[in-house]
This record gives sequence, C-alpha cells and structure tokens, in this order.
Amino acid sequence: MLEKVEEFNMDKVIDEFEEITKDAERVQKETLRKILEDNASAEYLQNLGLNGRTDPESFKACVPLVTHTDLEPCIHRIVEGEGSSILTGKPITTMSLSSGTTQGKPKFVPWNDELFETTMQIYKTSFVFRNREFPIKNGKALNFIYSSKQFKTKGGLFAGTATTNVFRNSRYRCTMKALQSQCCSPDEVIFATDFHQSLYCHLLCGLIFREEVQLVSSTFAHSIIHAFRTFEQVWEELVADIREGVLTSRITDPSVRNAMSKLLKPNPELANLIYKKCMGLSNWYGLIPELFPNAKYIYGIMTGSMEPYLKKLRHYARELPLLTADYGSSEGWIAANVNPKLPPEYATYAVLPQIGYFEFIPLTDNNQEQKQTNKFLIMDPKPVGLTEVKVGEEYEIVITNPAGLYRYRLGDVVKVVGFHNSTPELKFVRRSSLLLTINIDKNTEKDLQLSVEAAGKLLSEDKLEVVDFSSHVDLSRDPGHYVIFWEISGEASEDLLRECCNCLDRSFVDAGYISSRKVNCIGPLELRVVRRGTFQEILDHYLGLGAAVSQYKTPRCVGPTNSKVLQILSENVVKNYFSTAFN
Repeated sequence: MLEKVEEFNMDKVIDEFEEITKDAERVQKETLRKILEDNASAEYLQNLGLNGRTDPESFKACVPLVTHTDLEPCIHRIVEGEGSSILTGKPITTMSLSSGTTQGKPKFVPWNDELFETTMQIYKTSFVFRNREFPIKNGKALNFIYSSKQFKTKGGLFAGTATTNVFRNSRYRCTMKALQSQCCSPDEVIFATDFHQSLYCHLLCGLIFREEVQLVSSTFAHSIIHAFRTFEQVWEELVADIREGVLTSRITDPSVRNAMSKLLKPNPELANLIYKKCMGLSNWYGLIPELFPNAKYIYGIMTGSMEPYLKKLRHYARELPLLTADYGSSEGWIAANVNPKLPPEYATYAVLPQIGYFEFIPLTDNNQEQKQTNKFLIMDPKPVGLTEVKVGEEYEIVITNPAGLYRYRLGDVVKVVGFHNSTPELKFVRRSSLLLTINIDKNTEKDLQLSVEAAGKLLSEDKLEVVDFSSHVDLSRDPGHYVIFWEISGEASEDLLRECCNCLDRSFVDAGYISSRKVNCIGPLELRVVRRGTFQEILDHYLGLGAAVSQYKTPRCVGPTNSKVLQILSENVVKNYFSTAFN
C-alpha cells in the first residue's frame, strides 16, 4: 500500500509562524495550559498539589526545577512496565534513548505522539525558510540517516534512539516526501542492522543517482564527514560495483542486497566518470560537488560539538553552502533555523512558542572580578519567561514538554542575540555539564575547541589535520593536569607535536587556568596522540550499546563515568608530550 504524501503549503506555514511569534507570551500560556490539562491526572503533577490549575504562576509555585536524575525513579517505574499515568495523562508506550556520550551511558527519555508532532512542526518551519533561499524541486536527497533497532524494555515498552522513533513513524516519511527531495536510499538501507553496510549502500545509492542529488544531509555534521572519509577508502570498490552491476560481497544483509539489486545495473560509463573525477581531485578537495554536480547545499546540525568538523566539511564542499539544522535534544525540540544563509558559526534559532513551555535561568554576574574566575556563577537562579529574556545575556534552558518533563533543566547554555517578532532568537553556547576543571579553572567544550583549533593550525602547515579529539582531567597525581587526546591524519615530527602541546596549553585563556598553571596548582598539559581508527573504535563502542550514528557525538570530555571510552583512548596512545609553556 502506497503511503499518502501530505499536502504542504509553504506560504501557510510561514504565515502561521509569523502569527504565533507576534504574540509569543500568549501562545506560551496556551501551550502550558494544554500540557497541564492533558496531563492533569498524572501522578507526578497531582502529588505536587497543582489541583488542575494551569496558569504559569501556580505551575512555577508548585512544580520544582528538576534534572534527569530527579526524574529517574518515575522513569524507572515506566520502563519497568507500570501502566499507571505516572508522568503523563496517558501511559507512555515508547522511550527514547539519549546518545550517552555525555555521561557515558544512554538515559531513557519519555516519548509520545505529541512529541512527534512538535518534531514535524520544527521540520516544516525550518524547511520553508530554507527552501525559500535554496529552492529544491524534483530531485533526490543523499541522506546519511540510520535507524537503530527499537527494542522492548523489561516492562514491554518500545525503546530506541530519538531519531529512530522519528524515522520509524510512517508519517515522518510522508512528511519528508512532501518537504524535500526523495531519499536516494531505500528503507532497507536506512533500517539496516549493520551501520557499515548501511553507509556503504548510502554512498552507492548517491552515486547511482548522482545527477539527481540536490542536497547532501545527515542529522549531524560528524556523520557527513565520516561518510566521505569512508568514501576515500572504498571508492574503487564502489566504482567496481557500478561497472559490473554486482554488489560487493561485504554487504551480507539479505534485505539490503535485495533492495540494492533493484537499483544496481551495469553502467561502465558512470563508473569511468566517477573514476576520472576521483583521480583528478587533489586531497579530495571539492569531493561533494564533483560527485553530485546538481547539489544545492549540505545540511545537518553543525553547531556546538559539531563545529570542529566544519573545516573538513568545507574542504569536501568547496563552494557549496553549509546550512545548519535546528536546535533540539533527546528531550524535545526548542527552536528552528529561520536564517539559513548565516554561516553555521553565526547560526541563530527562533524558539517556536507552541511546541513546549520554556523558561530561562539567567547566568549573569555583575561582579566583574568574580566573572573572570567563574563563568558559571548563577546570581539569580529564578527563571524568567520566554519573552522576558534580554538580548546579549546567557541563560540555561528549562523545558516543559508534552511527554512528561516539567521544568526540566536541559543543561544547555544559550545566548539571546535578538528577537523574531516577540520570540527570542538563540545562539547555542555550550553544554554546562561539559567542563575541564581542577582548581578554580573552568574551561568549556567551546574553550577546548578553540584550543584545538589554534594548535591544529600548526599541523596544517605540514598538510596534516586533527581527525578527532577528546579530553580528560588526570588527577592520578598531584597536581592534576589536562590531557588532550588527538587522532591526526598522518605522521608529525616530534618537534611539531611538542609545539602543538605547548600551543594547546597556552590557548586556554580562562583566568583561573592561567593563574593555576603559573603557581603549579595545575600541572603541565599533556598531549596524547592515539593511533588511526581510535575514534572509530569509540563510535563502534556506542553502536554496540544501541546508539544510532544519526545522533552520535564524540565525547569531548571523558570523565570517570566514561571508563570504557577512557580505556579505549588510553590503550591506543602511541606518543605523549608534556607542555613546557609555563616553565
């Protein structure tokens, strides 16, 4: 039975977006009222004494700010199969799994149909603004998307990654067919159980339909980079498949082989063309437009922990625009990219006031001396509403969603850069939980990224690059020190790596770090170079835990809860260097 493609009116979506953002405060009150009315019978809300009240004042007075740890007892009962309405009015039947790369293990997050609807609202909104600037019509999309298996918990609930729960919904496929070019790859490739086989076939499908491909995308920029790094290794095998019309024996999944056999026919002319294109490239520069001459742009989440991949992505993309996708998390969506022409480094996101109820904890400090030594001091922990935020200020986001999370602290820090009508436009700053700290130092994921970028410039002079990186605080001896793990693209000289190590140390500009280094309260930074393939091993580790590549993020700060990842990194160290920058 053919799926019905949804009707889609772009002008109507834009008009609705403009209307709701003109009166975001009213829409927020209505959104909260609906969430609380739908879930009034939930045990969690009843125990807090709301008694059916739905106004923001009563809600804030009765319901505390919480983290995932606070809700784990309730979530555990749901996962175990307790059928009562614990967090929501209707029992939760599906759970999402976070990627697990932040805390070292995935966490369960309630998922329901209402959360799926908010996902579709975000997709539609961002699409209309994107398509207005970069129109796509009657083509195909090379989407590097992967759906891990859903499984059943002990209590009989379906569980899978957030992306899997979206991809496996039939309405998602109908909506995406209405929104953009049809995916090159058949469903059997997207839902293949083996990621490596799926990736190979994604690449093969893209080449088969190379003239029709109008965009290249994935959930995260990392997946796009990973795909084309893989292409560099297997391109001759792909060419042979196309030339002979026979799929490589590396693909063993019967359903995938069957689906690919319907697409793959002998095509020596195409094989010769791709071979000449690849042989003519210098260091794979401009690979994507060479392979897909009608591609209009590259699309995926490119902010936050994905920013380090932009340089390599631009190398592959040449002049093709990079468009960053929307802002959300496993717990729910927050904002859409309605300014797609902005480079990813300057991307802003307009909050959709109808998809959740949002509060913002100010991260301000009027004491400049304290501000220099503690960027995370919260002078006023009382959250403000969506329309009460101030331009130029940083906040931690608090979300109330339709799936049982009430006043939930996401741990994301954002900066308000302006307003679209009356709804704020946000710039993602950092994850507040990802910190390198030993003494009075507080270095964020962004600080780490900037340090690696600075040292990476030294490598680039020798035509080398940082493939990926992570960090660790080593407290095994006194004083403790920062450890930076690097996987690099080739062999670097000892002198160059020592210089890189010193540069990494000098590039942390946090006042607390610098002063602590000068008085030896923090020891010399250590650079540990790991063998090629180490970060692939880490990815495989997470895939083994049930994570999906579609939402994988390299763990940037490996703490004690991530002992397996730290073990993988430590076992693959081939060289190490200590900084002499502060000697």
